Amino acid sequence: MTASSFPGGTSLSHLDIYPDAAPDGVCGGSPHIHLVSTEAYLVVEGHGALQTIDRDGYRETSLSAGSVVWFTPGTIHRAVNRGGLKVLVLMSNAGLPEAGDAVMTFPPSVVGDPDAYADAVALGEGEGRAVRAARRRDLAVTGFEALRAAVVAGDRTPLDDFYESAGALVRHRAAAWGRIVRERALAQAEDSLRLAEAIARGDVAHLRGARAHEAPEAASDRAFGMCGRIRAYDLTDQEIPR
Repeated sequence: MTASSFPGGTSLSHLDIYPDAAPDGVCGGSPHIHLVSTEAYLVVEGHGALQTIDRDGYRETSLSAGSVVWFTPGTIHRAVNRGGLKVLVLMSNAGLPEAGDAVMTFPPSVVGDPDAYADAVALGEGEGRAVRAARRRDLAVTGFEALRAAVVAGDRTPLDDFYESAGALVRHRAAAWGRIVRERALAQAEDSLRLAEAIARGDVAHLRGARAHEAPEAASDRAFGMCGRIRAYDLTDQEIPR
């Protein structure tokens, strides 16, 4: 992997939450989970909410400029846009979400069938991607509503079934995830330990290699992400010109 000293082996993206309404009348993104990574939102503009489902139940957290929220693996989350909601997304384990560490809350018949899931989640190329992104969001909301109704009623069985199906769906990819974690987040943590031990010995040689880095300007084209139109920052180490 390309070297990056960005803090914590994390990734950073700018996300404009989808402004159009799902069938339930709520504007926002596609509900989904991450199986290994923790995700954080720093709200930079607008207002809305974060809807979450876990084994403690359903919760809605208000979001406005300056809000910071984060959610651990297994937290079903849905970003709700109530007016120009834009966030910076900080994701642990850079590279892992792109390697398949996310599952949308499609109904059980879809999440339990790898071929049906692949067909439902695909956006394809060229024209029509916006329509297909809205279609998959709406399908994920259908599953989300069923899971929410169950946990609100005190029934955790559908949630546990979703977890099992999600794990089975990505199990064939998970063997490669350890390498991503080792080469990014773990390598950076081990390097920090090495530097701390060097300082404890009175060795400051690494300070002479200090450098400042700057991410290049994000591309103007925004991808269709799960929660909105997204721009990912290139965080590979690139020195600031002198």
